[in-house]
Amino acid sequence: MTDAADKKDATWVYSPGETILDKVRRKVSRFVARRPARFAFDRPTLSISFDDAPVTATTAGAEILERNGVRGTFFVSAGLAGRDSPMGVYAGFDDFRRLDAAGHEIACHTFSHLDCGRACGDLIASDVTLNDTTLLEHGFRTETFAYPYGEVSMTAKAMLGPRFKALRTVNAGMVGGTADLNWLPGVGIEGADGEAKAQKWLDKARPKNAWVILYTHDVRAEPSEWGCTPAVLERLTKGALDAGFQVLTVRDALAAGLQQTEAEAA
Repeated sequence: MTDAADKKDATWVYSPGETILDKVRRKVSRFVARRPARFAFDRPTLSISFDDAPVTATTAGAEILERNGVRGTFFVSAGLAGRDSPMGVYAGFDDFRRLDAAGHEIACHTFSHLDCGRACGDLIASDVTLNDTTLLEHGFRTETFAYPYGEVSMTAKAMLGPRFKALRTVNAGMVGGTADLNWLPGVGIEGADGEAKAQKWLDKARPKNAWVILYTHDVRAEPSEWGCTPAVLERLTKGALDAGFQVLTVRDALAAGLQQTEAEAA
Protein backbone atom coordinates (compact mmCIF):
# COMPACT_ATOMS: atom_id res chain seq x y z
CA MET A 1 0.00 0.00 0.00
CA THR A 2 2.95 2.29 -0.21
CA ASP A 3 3.54 2.39 -3.95
CA ALA A 4 2.67 5.42 -6.05
CA ALA A 5 -0.36 3.84 -7.69
CA ASP A 6 -1.97 2.97 -4.37
CA LYS A 7 -1.34 6.45 -3.01
CA LYS A 8 -2.82 8.06 -6.09
CA ASP A 9 -5.89 5.80 -6.02
CA ALA A 10 -6.63 6.91 -2.45
CA THR A 11 -7.50 10.42 -3.66
CA TRP A 12 -10.91 9.30 -5.02
CA VAL A 13 -13.98 10.04 -2.94
CA TYR A 14 -16.59 7.33 -2.30
CA SER A 15 -20.27 8.31 -2.16
CA PRO A 16 -22.55 6.12 -0.02
CA GLY A 17 -25.71 4.91 -1.74
CA GLU A 18 -28.71 7.20 -2.12
CA THR A 19 -31.31 4.76 -3.44
CA ILE A 20 -34.69 4.30 -1.75
CA LEU A 21 -33.41 1.05 -0.25
CA ASP A 22 -30.36 2.85 1.18
CA LYS A 23 -32.58 5.47 2.77
CA VAL A 24 -34.93 2.87 4.23
CA ARG A 25 -31.98 0.85 5.54
CA ARG A 26 -30.62 3.94 7.34
CA LYS A 27 -33.95 4.59 9.05
CA VAL A 28 -34.59 0.98 10.01
CA SER A 29 -31.06 0.34 11.29
CA ARG A 30 -31.54 2.90 14.02
CA PHE A 31 -34.24 0.80 15.66
CA VAL A 32 -32.89 -2.75 15.31
CA ALA A 33 -29.96 -4.66 16.84
CA ARG A 34 -29.98 -2.16 19.68
CA ARG A 35 -27.86 -2.33 22.83
CA PRO A 36 -29.67 0.03 25.20
CA ALA A 37 -27.79 1.47 28.14
CA ARG A 38 -28.40 4.13 30.78
CA PHE A 39 -26.07 7.10 31.09
CA ALA A 40 -25.71 9.70 33.83
CA PHE A 41 -22.99 12.37 33.92
CA ASP A 42 -22.37 14.76 36.80
CA ARG A 43 -21.21 17.42 34.32
CA PRO A 44 -21.87 18.21 30.67
CA THR A 45 -19.43 16.10 28.68
CA LEU A 46 -17.72 16.52 25.32
CA SER A 47 -15.64 14.14 23.24
CA ILE A 48 -13.73 15.37 20.20
CA SER A 49 -12.97 12.75 17.59
CA PHE A 50 -11.10 12.66 14.29
CA ASP A 51 -12.13 10.19 11.59
CA ASP A 52 -9.58 8.58 9.25
CA ALA A 53 -6.71 10.47 10.96
CA PRO A 54 -5.30 12.77 8.28
CA VAL A 55 -1.86 14.04 9.33
CA THR A 56 -3.25 17.49 10.14
CA ALA A 57 -5.64 15.95 12.67
CA THR A 58 -2.73 14.25 14.44
CA THR A 59 -0.62 17.43 14.45
CA ALA A 60 -2.69 20.65 14.47
CA GLY A 61 -5.76 18.92 15.91
CA ALA A 62 -3.92 17.10 18.67
CA GLU A 63 -1.85 20.18 19.52
CA ILE A 64 -4.97 22.28 20.08
CA LEU A 65 -6.45 19.70 22.43
CA GLU A 66 -3.20 19.25 24.31
CA ARG A 67 -2.74 23.00 24.67
CA ASN A 68 -6.13 23.06 26.39
CA GLY A 69 -5.24 20.12 28.62
CA VAL A 70 -7.56 17.56 27.01
CA ARG A 71 -7.30 14.56 24.69
CA GLY A 72 -9.22 13.24 21.68
CA THR A 73 -10.21 10.01 19.94
CA PHE A 74 -8.75 9.07 16.56
CA PHE A 75 -10.75 6.53 14.54
CA VAL A 76 -8.10 4.89 12.37
CA SER A 77 -8.35 2.90 9.13
CA ALA A 78 -4.94 1.22 9.14
CA GLY A 79 -5.12 0.47 5.42
CA LEU A 80 -5.09 4.21 4.66
CA ALA A 81 -1.89 4.96 6.60
CA GLY A 82 0.48 7.11 4.56
CA ARG A 83 -1.86 7.42 1.58
CA ASP A 84 -3.06 10.65 -0.03
CA SER A 85 -6.65 11.90 -0.12
CA PRO A 86 -8.71 15.08 -0.58
CA MET A 87 -8.25 15.55 3.17
CA GLY A 88 -4.46 15.41 2.84
CA VAL A 89 -2.06 12.58 3.60
CA TYR A 90 -3.25 10.11 6.22
CA ALA A 91 -1.13 9.66 9.33
CA GLY A 92 1.07 6.62 9.90
CA PHE A 93 1.96 4.40 12.81
CA ASP A 94 4.66 6.72 14.18
CA ASP A 95 1.99 9.41 14.43
CA PHE A 96 -0.34 7.02 16.23
CA ARG A 97 2.40 6.06 18.69
CA ARG A 98 2.97 9.72 19.48
CA LEU A 99 -0.76 10.27 20.04
CA ASP A 100 -1.02 7.19 22.25
CA ALA A 101 1.96 8.27 24.33
CA ALA A 102 0.32 11.67 24.84
CA GLY A 103 -2.86 10.06 26.16
CA HIS A 104 -5.15 10.23 23.13
CA GLU A 105 -7.37 7.27 22.25
CA ILE A 106 -6.57 5.21 19.16
CA ALA A 107 -9.89 3.71 18.06
CA CYS A 108 -11.18 1.54 15.24
CA HIS A 109 -12.67 2.25 11.80
CA THR A 110 -12.53 -0.49 9.15
CA PHE A 111 -9.19 -1.38 7.53
CA SER A 112 -10.14 -0.16 4.05
CA HIS A 113 -12.72 2.43 5.13
CA LEU A 114 -15.41 -0.05 4.12
CA ASP A 115 -19.04 1.06 3.93
CA CYS A 116 -20.62 -1.07 6.67
CA GLY A 117 -24.10 -0.15 5.53
CA ARG A 118 -23.86 -1.90 2.16
CA ALA A 119 -21.24 -4.63 2.72
CA CYS A 120 -22.13 -8.21 3.59
CA GLY A 121 -21.49 -9.56 7.07
CA ASP A 122 -18.45 -11.65 6.13
CA LEU A 123 -16.74 -8.66 4.51
CA ILE A 124 -17.47 -6.40 7.47
CA ALA A 125 -16.10 -9.00 9.88
CA SER A 126 -12.91 -9.61 7.91
CA ASP A 127 -12.19 -5.91 7.29
CA VAL A 128 -12.74 -4.92 10.92
CA THR A 129 -10.71 -7.89 12.13
CA LEU A 130 -7.85 -6.93 9.82
CA ASN A 131 -7.93 -3.36 11.11
CA ASP A 132 -8.11 -4.37 14.75
CA THR A 133 -5.34 -6.97 14.33
CA THR A 134 -3.07 -4.56 12.47
CA LEU A 135 -3.47 -1.90 15.14
CA LEU A 136 -2.89 -4.47 17.88
CA GLU A 137 0.33 -5.58 16.18
CA HIS A 138 1.50 -1.98 16.50
CA GLY A 139 0.55 -1.86 20.18
CA PHE A 140 -2.93 -0.32 20.04
CA ARG A 141 -5.85 -2.14 21.65
CA THR A 142 -9.05 -0.52 20.39
CA GLU A 143 -12.23 -0.29 22.47
CA THR A 144 -14.57 1.94 20.44
CA PHE A 145 -15.60 2.07 16.79
CA ALA A 146 -16.96 4.61 14.30
CA TYR A 147 -18.84 3.55 11.17
CA PRO A 148 -17.02 4.86 8.06
CA TYR A 149 -19.25 7.43 6.30
CA GLY A 150 -21.61 6.90 9.22
CA GLU A 151 -23.17 4.06 7.23
CA VAL A 152 -24.98 1.57 9.46
CA SER A 153 -26.97 -1.61 8.91
CA MET A 154 -28.65 -4.16 11.15
CA THR A 155 -25.93 -6.65 10.20
CA ALA A 156 -23.14 -4.23 11.13
CA LYS A 157 -24.72 -3.34 14.46
CA ALA A 158 -25.36 -6.96 15.42
CA MET A 159 -21.89 -8.10 14.37
CA LEU A 160 -19.81 -5.24 15.78
CA GLY A 161 -21.73 -4.53 18.98
CA PRO A 162 -20.22 -7.44 20.94
CA ARG A 163 -16.70 -6.48 19.78
CA PHE A 164 -16.63 -2.87 20.96
CA LYS A 165 -17.79 -0.88 23.96
CA ALA A 166 -19.59 1.59 21.69
CA LEU A 167 -20.20 2.32 18.00
CA ARG A 168 -20.47 5.94 16.78
CA THR A 169 -22.52 7.20 13.84
CA VAL A 170 -22.60 10.60 12.08
CA ASN A 171 -26.22 11.25 13.04
CA ALA A 172 -26.40 14.43 15.10
CA GLY A 173 -27.60 14.24 18.68
CA MET A 174 -26.48 13.90 22.28
CA VAL A 175 -26.28 11.12 24.84
CA GLY A 176 -28.25 11.31 28.06
CA GLY A 177 -30.62 8.95 29.80
CA THR A 178 -31.00 5.84 27.63
CA ALA A 179 -28.92 5.45 24.47
CA ASP A 180 -28.01 2.70 22.03
CA LEU A 181 -24.36 1.70 22.42
CA ASN A 182 -24.47 0.36 18.85
CA TRP A 183 -25.66 3.74 17.50
CA LEU A 184 -24.18 6.67 19.40
CA PRO A 185 -24.81 10.06 17.74
CA GLY A 186 -21.99 12.19 16.37
CA VAL A 187 -22.02 15.87 15.40
CA GLY A 188 -19.81 16.89 12.49
CA ILE A 189 -17.56 19.97 12.66
CA GLU A 190 -17.49 20.34 8.91
CA GLY A 191 -18.77 22.68 6.23
CA ALA A 192 -19.71 26.33 6.52
CA ASP A 193 -22.20 25.70 9.34
CA GLY A 194 -20.15 23.11 11.23
CA GLU A 195 -19.19 25.32 14.13
CA ALA A 196 -22.72 26.65 14.58
CA LYS A 197 -24.20 23.14 14.49
CA ALA A 198 -21.69 21.90 17.04
CA GLN A 199 -22.37 24.86 19.32
CA LYS A 200 -26.12 24.26 19.09
CA TRP A 201 -25.72 20.74 20.45
CA LEU A 202 -23.31 21.87 23.15
CA ASP A 203 -25.84 24.49 24.25
CA LYS A 204 -28.55 21.80 24.40
CA ALA A 205 -26.35 19.40 26.34
CA ARG A 206 -25.07 21.82 28.97
CA PRO A 207 -28.21 22.17 31.16
CA LYS A 208 -28.91 18.43 30.90
CA ASN A 209 -25.40 17.22 31.78
CA ALA A 210 -25.52 15.28 28.50
CA TRP A 211 -22.66 14.00 26.33
CA VAL A 212 -21.85 15.32 22.85
CA ILE A 213 -19.41 13.57 20.51
CA LEU A 214 -18.00 15.89 17.86
CA TYR A 215 -16.09 14.62 14.84
CA THR A 216 -14.05 16.10 12.03
CA HIS A 217 -11.35 14.95 9.62
CA ASP A 218 -8.53 17.30 8.53
CA VAL A 219 -7.65 20.37 10.59
CA ARG A 220 -6.03 23.11 8.50
CA ALA A 221 -6.44 26.72 7.41
CA GLU A 222 -8.15 25.67 4.18
CA PRO A 223 -9.84 22.39 5.12
CA SER A 224 -11.60 19.95 2.86
CA GLU A 225 -15.40 19.86 2.99
CA TRP A 226 -15.05 17.19 5.68
CA GLY A 227 -12.65 19.13 7.91
CA CYS A 228 -12.42 22.29 9.98
CA THR A 229 -9.98 25.11 10.62
CA PRO A 230 -7.70 25.21 13.68
CA ALA A 231 -9.53 28.36 14.81
CA VAL A 232 -12.89 26.57 14.84
CA LEU A 233 -11.52 23.62 16.81
CA GLU A 234 -9.84 25.98 19.27
CA ARG A 235 -13.02 27.99 19.85
CA LEU A 236 -15.18 24.91 20.38
CA THR A 237 -12.68 23.27 22.74
CA LYS A 238 -11.99 26.35 24.82
CA GLY A 239 -15.62 27.41 24.79
CA ALA A 240 -16.75 24.04 26.11
CA LEU A 241 -14.18 24.09 28.89
CA ASP A 242 -15.17 27.65 29.84
CA ALA A 243 -18.82 26.52 29.91
CA GLY A 244 -18.02 23.79 32.44
CA PHE A 245 -17.78 20.75 30.18
CA GLN A 246 -15.43 17.92 30.93
CA VAL A 247 -13.66 16.96 27.71
CA LEU A 248 -12.88 13.24 27.56
CA THR A 249 -11.99 10.65 24.97
CA VAL A 250 -14.91 8.47 23.87
CA ARG A 251 -13.45 5.59 25.89
CA ASP A 252 -13.14 7.72 29.04
CA ALA A 253 -16.58 9.28 28.63
CA LEU A 254 -18.08 5.79 28.55
CA ALA A 255 -16.26 4.97 31.76
CA ALA A 256 -17.49 8.20 33.36
CA GLY A 257 -21.15 8.07 32.39
CA LEU A 258 -22.26 4.53 31.56
CA GLN A 259 -24.42 3.31 34.44
CA GLN A 260 -25.94 0.03 33.28
CA THR A 261 -26.94 -1.76 30.12
CA GLU A 262 -30.44 -3.21 29.85
CA ALA A 263 -28.89 -6.68 29.66
CA GLU A 264 -27.19 -6.09 33.01
CA ALA A 265 -30.42 -4.75 34.48
CA ALA A 266 -32.24 -7.91 33.40
